[in-house]
Amino acid sequence: MAEFEFWVNGMTCEHCERAVTAELSAVSGIIDVQVDAASGRVQVTHETPLEQAAVDSAVQDAGYTVRAWPTATNA
Repeated sequence: MAEFEFWVNGMTCEHCERAVTAELSAVSGIIDVQVDAASGRVQVTHETPLEQAAVDSAVQDAGYTVRAWPTATNA
């Protein structure tokens, strides 16, 4: 298992957290999602390599945009 952390724009409340969590939880390989609307921080735990495009698409489907990706990832 590995963890991947990134930041999302536009989240302001628990509803935002739930929307992002639901979309990311549907991405194949993701087994846990932790979202903090106040900071915009999102951390996912995954058991298979993640495609950044799939993560980005899930965030967009929730109605938000990725603000920043880490410079070095284990995705």
